[in-house]
Amino acid sequence: MRKYRYCASLGLCLALLFAMFARRSRAQAPQPSVFVIEGGTLIDGNGGAPVQDSVVVIQGNKIASVSRKGQGAYPANAWIIKADGKYVLPGLFDSQNSYSWYFGEAMLNHGVTSTIDVGTTGETAVPYRDAVFHGKARGPRAFTGVSRLSVNPNPLVNAGLENPLTHTRVPKSAEETRQFVRAWIAAGADYILTYDGALPMDYYQAAFDEANKAGVPVFTRAYGPVLFAKDAALLGSANLPHSAGIGIAVTKDPSKFKEGRDDRNELDRYAEMDDAKARDLIQILVAHHVALVPTFMINFAGYPKDWDQFTAEARAFFNNPELLSYYPPSAVQSALQSYTRVDQGPLRERRVKGYQNAMRFHKMFVDAGGHLVVSGNTNDAWVPGVDLHQEMQIMVEAGLTPMQIIMGSTRYPAEMLRKQKLLGTVEAGKLADVIIVNADPLQDIKNLDKINAVIQDGKVVELGYHANYSSPFANVAAGTISIEGLPWAEAMKKATGGAEGGPQRGSDSGAIADPVYSPQPAIEAMNPIIVTQGDSAVVTVTGFNFVRRSAVYFKGKPVPFRVVSSTQLQVTLDGEALREAGRFDLVVKNPDPLEPFYARSMWGNGTSNIAHLIVNYKY
Repeated sequence: MRKYRYCASLGLCLALLFAMFARRSRAQAPQPSVFVIEGGTLIDGNGGAPVQDSVVVIQGNKIASVSRKGQGAYPANAWIIKADGKYVLPGLFDSQNSYSWYFGEAMLNHGVTSTIDVGTTGETAVPYRDAVFHGKARGPRAFTGVSRLSVNPNPLVNAGLENPLTHTRVPKSAEETRQFVRAWIAAGADYILTYDGALPMDYYQAAFDEANKAGVPVFTRAYGPVLFAKDAALLGSANLPHSAGIGIAVTKDPSKFKEGRDDRNELDRYAEMDDAKARDLIQILVAHHVALVPTFMINFAGYPKDWDQFTAEARAFFNNPELLSYYPPSAVQSALQSYTRVDQGPLRERRVKGYQNAMRFHKMFVDAGGHLVVSGNTNDAWVPGVDLHQEMQIMVEAGLTPMQIIMGSTRYPAEMLRKQKLLGTVEAGKLADVIIVNADPLQDIKNLDKINAVIQDGKVVELGYHANYSSPFANVAAGTISIEGLPWAEAMKKATGGAEGGPQRGSDSGAIADPVYSPQPAIEAMNPIIVTQGDSAVVTVTGFNFVRRSAVYFKGKPVPFRVVSSTQLQVTLDGEALREAGRFDLVVKNPDPLEPFYARSMWGNGTSNIAHLIVNYKY
């Protein structure tokens, strides 16, 4: 006889599950491996008619079957979750964001189980993504491009000192473009991102060629002046982030807008939209299966009709002491300030027409069969989770139906990533990322934010905020780099190169300096930047001003090393030093007393800048 664990209500069942998870840490009770979500109305993400009295069986981390009540028996020992009167959908995607670890709980609380970054977390991107996939980190799945091709270098890293995975790289040739793309794909990139449209065309062709060879999609911000929206479509771009380049492509006289305009605010261009140009571009985009990610929230801040409501929601979001215990105050301030950036006077009057035309263009695109993908462009300037649902409300204002918006938050992003076999719809064989909401989102898209439960990877997520929330790799968008203070190190090298006590270079004989007064050490590079948990590793640290009595500290403790030269150390880390996964500090310290020249010049205190070594989980 089969036995089921039956919950009279969804809330009761979730409470029992959470209680059992809490006991697990004490008694190692096994987590339930089989769930049955029974009785809810299923909106599966494919766009078809909702299925009433649905039954979704989840085994392990996958959806085992989807049916209706009475159509089949349940697995033995299943937890049956009654969802009568509620609505079952795929987990949501936030499909364009600069992800920082402290967004995680907020996104999950709003039903976001997957994200797509914009190449801003560099070397931490793949370890963090894999940690979420393997249940080692709590947050949405983080699909990543690792880095991005651009004409503007990363301001935190001196050109020539970037590691292969540093976010934002500026190629110097088509061949170097290929090398970057190959390195990112080899590291595990889910897609390739070209960040602007100003590189030579053969660079873009090289990037698409390498990505196509590997079966990896390319996302293209085609703002010009070299690569525009039509060019991106013909090259095979999977999407246009920010609907990049649409405004310049459809305006009546593009020559008026080539100089002195902010590419992220195209309302002046849309204000003079030529409908014939718009229809022609839409035909090309749809024919070449180019999705648009319009990010209305960031592109047109202050223009949506519900902006005052959005502002109030943003303020209310931060009224939570548990959240504020870890959420950076600077990010709170930045997010709240974004809602105050509202155009006034004649500028606003002109751009209102541009906003209306932008809405109309995207509705025309959808009516022609185009896929509109939802994202608030989440970063520190916006409110994670909240902005995604606000973006959905703007899409309603543009004329989209709730079903089109739901597909743009579930199925279309998965297809854009070529991950549709894994995620995006509630179907047998897919990963069990499922949300349950309390009211019908097809009646009002706001109901999609009335989250009752979130199941990610076959596990019920404990919603709410927790003061001890953290991330193993401390990934912060645009601020996560392997070597801190590189501009400082290079400035010091330049300033002190010819001075007494300047950078120690060693000698041809290989002798290592052992001065009475120590110079200020600096780290310029580290290889490898990622090692594996529990394994031993030899890490080569390159820099300058290393001396015979230098010391190396990892996680605040001295570790063995060999001084190869005044510019290179070989650090040995054993399995005990690498016992924990995470992102840890490594520094070089020179002995006292410090050379007076450095002390007087305020270049340092004898401790180098910080290198961050990633210790990845061993899977």
